[in-house]
Amino acid sequence: MLLETRFEIDDGAGVNSRNLEFLIHDTLATIDRDAWDVCFKADIERYDYLLAVEQANLVGFEWRYATISYYGVVVAAAPIFLCDYHLETTLERGRLTSLVEGIRKKFARFLSLRLACIGSPCTECANIGIHPDIPGGWEADVMAHLLECTERWAHMSGYGLFALKDVPMPLGRALSTAIHKRKFVTMPGLPTAWLRIDFPDIDTYLARLSSSTRKDMRRKCRAASKVTVERVTELGDMLPRFLELYHDTRNRSEWQFEELTSDYFTGILSNLPENAFCTVYRVGDDILAFNLLLHNRDLLIDKFFCMDAVRGKPYNLYYLSWFENLRFCLKHGLTRYQSGQAYYQNKLRLGSTLTANAMFFRHQNPALHRVLKWISPLFSSDGLEKQ
Repeated sequence: MLLETRFEIDDGAGVNSRNLEFLIHDTLATIDRDAWDVCFKADIERYDYLLAVEQANLVGFEWRYATISYYGVVVAAAPIFLCDYHLETTLERGRLTSLVEGIRKKFARFLSLRLACIGSPCTECANIGIHPDIPGGWEADVMAHLLECTERWAHMSGYGLFALKDVPMPLGRALSTAIHKRKFVTMPGLPTAWLRIDFPDIDTYLARLSSSTRKDMRRKCRAASKVTVERVTELGDMLPRFLELYHDTRNRSEWQFEELTSDYFTGILSNLPENAFCTVYRVGDDILAFNLLLHNRDLLIDKFFCMDAVRGKPYNLYYLSWFENLRFCLKHGLTRYQSGQAYYQNKLRLGSTLTANAMFFRHQNPALHRVLKWISPLFSSDGLEKQ
């Protein structure tokens, strides 16, 4: 049975929590698609994307979904992931991470906590979806109710650490009120890089860059004539090569949290046929790189760029993909290109802006919560160390 997704209510002083029904769902499939998506209208990574992630069978993760309903109408929603969280996850590889891993060989739970987290390891940021017809005066109360109920459920389920991951900053008024009411600890996360597409063509864009960068980009793109570029929405027999490139790229990465599967890539493309595609870069018959992208009418999100580090480097495929993505934005009238988290040096050089994200957390154990609050600066990263 489909739930109603529209309603009208008066903007009173506040919402009575007795009229709100909180539920945790084991699978997104039990929630009506329209009821979920109406709360996340601005997001590309909503129902179809999250369902593909759930069905991708990522090792080490479980998925839950929180909803708040008002007389049968979903008025707030949030995806949740469950995992054993290693506190050094956000650190660059080095002596500290090696030390932690060495200790963990003898003490498996060292600096590892059972985490229930609002958000997803596979989305660009964490958002709590709110029904657009909710009166402004209700938003903070509804969000606070969702956080309180979800945290209580997490603790009852054995997850001592409760968090929100990759929340865009600055916080909106309603979420800020809810988070401060719950007394979460704030920890900086990796910022998101994006570029405003407010130029009519590539030459105008290049003119905005420094003269040295402009000269370097023109030189790098000369290799483009040797590269064949193809956009695909099905991987077919290319899938093994895609996975090979993905794992090669992941193993070179400083930050490793989730490990994607073949079901992730095929699921995203099949679940979002109008909003997802891969760009394939070949030299001769060899696939040397691929780029998974999501888009709507305004935004292009670069999810993953994976490349053969040895054979792809002479062709400057990272830069070629950058300009290919800008051309896609220009052709389709998109106004924003979002190139994601980490590896910011080139993105800044190419004119990107960084938007801050943060993680908010609380631990059920007051003493451990104080310890985590004290040591959290050691395990935070803004991703800019190599600038």
